[in-house]
Amino acid sequence: MPPIETLIAFAAATAVFAYMPGPAMLYAAAQTFARGRRAGFMAALGIHLGCYAHVLATAFGLSALLALVPVAFTVIKVLGAAYLVWLGLRMILQKADGETSEAAAPKSVRRAFAESVMVEVLNPKAALFFLAFLPQFVDAGAALPVWQQLLILGTIVNFAFSSADIAVVLTASAVMRRLGRGGWGERLTRIAGGSLLVGLGVKLATDKS
Repeated sequence: MPPIETLIAFAAATAVFAYMPGPAMLYAAAQTFARGRRAGFMAALGIHLGCYAHVLATAFGLSALLALVPVAFTVIKVLGAAYLVWLGLRMILQKADGETSEAAAPKSVRRAFAESVMVEVLNPKAALFFLAFLPQFVDAGAALPVWQQLLILGTIVNFAFSSADIAVVLTASAVMRRLGRGGWGERLTRIAGGSLLVGLGVKLATDKS
């Protein structure tokens, strides 16, 4: 077991990173604005499950390929950015169909989940984050092998991030209730959600890191 000082540092750093406003929070908010609270929760679940791809990749050394092969990083980044922009434009341009109500169509909720898994998997920065963050708290002399420690630490971090995403979904849902359902309120929240996704896609594509 790592020293208590290491565990405290890990817990503090995880909390800071989890609740620091970032792309995952904005994405969860965008899905909530565009499709409602249920879709927002499913988006948070999709991000959570998609994130395990990066945790597993870090544990088994695959994420290091993104750092060692810049072309692979760039390709994944461009694909992820294009996907976000496409999702955002589709949200903005779609006709009002009541999908943002609490009784959101099951198809819309399932779509939010599937899209969120794909968005997270195609986020190379998440892979690099886990690659840089988790090894700092691994104890090479522990009874558990390094890869198992990375899996455990990654799972804890992932749950912390998901708790922040859920908080954002609840906040966005409260804002939607204040704006009202249907009419201009629904249109406004859908445009806001789509614009957030387009902005995230553009930022991902133009970020030099």
